[in-house]
Amino acid sequence: MDFQHSERAATLQAQVNAFMTEQVLPVEHLYREQASEGPPGRTPPIVQHLKQQARALGLWNLFLPGHHGAGLSNLEYAPLAEAMGRVLWASEVFNCSAPDTGNMEVLSLYGTPEQQARWLQPLLAGEIRSAFSMTEPEVASSDATNIRCEIRREGDEWVINGRKWFTSGALADDCQLLIVMGKSSPDHPSAHHQQSMVLVPKNTPGVRIVRDMRIFGFNDAPVGHPEIVYEDVRVPLANMLLGEGRGFEIAQGRLGPGRIHHCMRLIGCAQRALEMMCQRAGARRAFGHLLGEHGSVREDIARSFVEIEQARLLTLRTADKMDREGNKAARDLISAAKIAVPDMAARVIDRAMQLHGAAGFSQDLFLAEAYVYARYMRMGDGPDQVHLAALGKALIRRHGDAASTTPATAANPAGSAR
Repeated sequence: MDFQHSERAATLQAQVNAFMTEQVLPVEHLYREQASEGPPGRTPPIVQHLKQQARALGLWNLFLPGHHGAGLSNLEYAPLAEAMGRVLWASEVFNCSAPDTGNMEVLSLYGTPEQQARWLQPLLAGEIRSAFSMTEPEVASSDATNIRCEIRREGDEWVINGRKWFTSGALADDCQLLIVMGKSSPDHPSAHHQQSMVLVPKNTPGVRIVRDMRIFGFNDAPVGHPEIVYEDVRVPLANMLLGEGRGFEIAQGRLGPGRIHHCMRLIGCAQRALEMMCQRAGARRAFGHLLGEHGSVREDIARSFVEIEQARLLTLRTADKMDREGNKAARDLISAAKIAVPDMAARVIDRAMQLHGAAGFSQDLFLAEAYVYARYMRMGDGPDQVHLAALGKALIRRHGDAASTTPATAANPAGSAR
C-alpha cells in the first residue's frame, strides 16, 4: 500500500484541512444555533453559505469516483473524510454527507439515464437531498430478508405499503427523494431476490412522516431520522432501480462504501477528541498538578493514540483493497473496520469526556454528540453482531477448508502426544 498520495490528492488534503480550520470550525456552534432557531427541517443558512464557498474551490463530491465525482480513489478520499469528520455536520458542506453519498453512488451505478437526469444531477449539484428508507420497527432489519414493506405492481404503477423508521435525512425540507426498499417478489424461491428498491418523491401522496426518532435524546434537526408510513403510495414502473428482485444486490453495493466512509469520519472525531485531551491535560490543574502530570491521564492519552493509529491503518488498508480488488473482495476488511472503528471512537471520546469533567457532557463541546454518533454506528449500517458473525463465518470457511487438507502430522508434529 502506497502512503504517498498523488500531487492532486495532497493538494486537496491541504485545501480541505485549511477550509475546515478557517471556515468551518469558527462557526461550529452557529450551526446548532441556527438549526434550533429556524423551522425544524430548514438547512441552517451557514451551511448554504459554506457549500457555495466549497463548491467554488472545487471541494465538491470528493467521495464519488468516476466521471460523476472528483475521480478520487477510496484511499485518496480517506484523509479528506477524516478531516471533515472533525465537525459532525461538515461533510454536507462538501456535498459528501450520508445518506446522500450512498444514494448518489446507487444512482450513478444503477440508475437509468432518466433517473440520473431527474435525481442524480440535482443531488450532485447540492440542490436537493435524499434519504434511504430500509429499516422497519416490526422486524430485525439487519436481516434484510425480514423486510415486510410491500411493493406491489398494479398496471403501470408500483404500490407501496409499509412502515419504516430511522430514515435518516427525510426530515429536511430540501429532501425530495426517498429510496425505499421493500418486498416485491415474496414467492421467489431465493430469499435474497424478493426485495426491490424504488424511487419515491417525498411529496408523493400517501407518504406520511409520523415522528422524528431521537438518538440518546438528541434532536438531530434539520436532517432527522423519522418514522414514515407508506400508505398506498403509487409511483411509475420506471421508478424501479435496476430491476425487480435486485434490491438486496443494490443494498450490498451501497453499504460497502458507506460503511468505510463512516469509519473515515469517525477517525476524525476520535483524533479531534485526542487533541482536546492533550490540550486539557496541559492546561487544567487538579490536586496540585496539571492533569497531564497524573499517570492515569497520560495512559489514557497514549492508549487513545495507539488505538486511533491502529484503526486508521485498518481503514486505509480496507480502502486500498477496495480500490485494487473491488468492494466484494474487500468485504472481510470492510466488516473488520466497521466493527473496530466505531468501538474505538466511542472509547476515545469517552475518555475525552471524562477528562473534561462536566463540560465534556454538555452542549459546549462537540464530545457528547460525537460519542452518540460513534455509539450509534455500532448499530447503523449493520450491528456489530452481524458483521462479527459474517466475518467469523468467512474466516472459518477459508481457513477451515485449508486445515482439512493439511495432514494431521503436519498440524500436530508430536503425533498423539499432548
